[in-house]
Formats: sequence, C-alpha cells, structure tokens
Amino acid sequence: MKHYFSHETAVIDEGCEIGEGTKIWHFSHIMPNCTIGKNCNIGQNVVVSPDVILGSNVKVQNNVSIYTGVVCENDVFLGPSMVFTNVINPRSAVNRRGEYSKTTVKKGASIGANATIVCGNDIGEFAFIGAGAVVVKEVPPYALVVGNPSKQIGWISEYGHRLDFNEQGLATCPESNEEYKLSNDKVTKIS
Repeated sequence: MKHYFSHETAVIDEGCEIGEGTKIWHFSHIMPNCTIGKNCNIGQNVVVSPDVILGSNVKVQNNVSIYTGVVCENDVFLGPSMVFTNVINPRSAVNRRGEYSKTTVKKGASIGANATIVCGNDIGEFAFIGAGAVVVKEVPPYALVVGNPSKQIGWISEYGHRLDFNEQGLATCPESNEEYKLSNDKVTKIS
C-alpha cells in the first residue's frame, strides 16, 4: 500500500522510494531510482531524473527539472521554473552521461523562481537565491544572492529575513528572535 499521493497523470517509474505524506501533482515524472523523503510536495510538470535524492519536506514548485547529480537536503524550497544543470559543457552530438556534476542544496535553502544553478556549485544551509539569479559559484550558509551572475548582497535568517549585523557582528531575526553571529565572513546561529 502506498503512503503518498500521486495525481493520476503523474508517472512514477519503478525503483523509486517515496516517503509517507508526499504529494506528486499533475503531469510530473519521477524517474527510476529516485529517493524522495516524507512530506514533500512535487508541483505540476516536474521532472525528477534518475538517482536524484530529495530529503523530507522539500517543496518543488511547478515546471522544475531536477537532474541526475542533484541532492536536496531537508526543508529545501525550489521556486517555480528554477533550473538545475548537470553538465558544464553540453553538446547535442557529445554524450556526457558519465560526466554529470554533483550539486547539493543544503538544509533549509530556498531557490527563487526562474533561478539557474550551474552544476557543481553547492548551496549552503538556509541560503536564499533570489528570483532569476544565475549561480556560478558556491553559496555560503545563510547567504542572500541575486543577479546574473549572482552576487552576495547580504545574509538571511532561517525564517527568511535579512540580517542587519551590528558592530559586534550580532543580528536578531525579527520573526523568531533567534540571534546570529557574523565572524570571518561566516554566519552562525547562536540562539
């Protein structure tokens, strides 16, 4: 007995592991040997390629393709029509299936609508990628990045609020009241 929901138009290939409470919506295709955690939401017209790993509580909005080599940890948000790549130099006439680059999106990170993540560039915990950004290098934990090519413009809390650090390198999230420390260009949550 399956413990997840899939719309009648969704295609789920053999060999997939799909966690309890996950929902897979219209016209989505889950390809062989994928692992999808508990309580995920896979929106309309999503493709999850072979061997992709999605943690629990991952939200994938409509029209997203998650290619082989991508790992999303728990609580990741993938905005509408955002794009992953998995080959750095694709050519139609050259088969590079054995050369897929890996990309890891760490716990709690959010990627905005229409953003592009060029393969091999990991996204740090709770990082926030603005809509339309093109990520061409690693993104540190708690970083806020925007633009093409993307550049870091600040830091963001686990609740998604911009952090304003004082002279002592301390900031408080206005929603959660959790405190953060900025030291040596790295942010850590301290409470």
